[in-house]
Amino acid sequence: MENNIKKIRTSCGITQEDLARKVGVRRETIVFLEQGKYNPSLKLALNIAKELKTPIDKLFSLS
Repeated sequence: MENNIKKIRTSCGITQEDLARKVGVRRETIVFLEQGKYNPSLKLALNIAKELKTPIDKLFSLS
């Protein structure tokens, strides 16, 4: 699974730490997500999409 979290997060001006705090995970989880080393649960994916005000299909795609 590929994602655009880093691109969208930076365009929104949100740090990894801020996003992690808002969705209830550690910053390291956001790092692993952005690197493609971790696939989020549906709940986490929806929370990230909500915080970034982006449709979930714009954040994640099957490669």
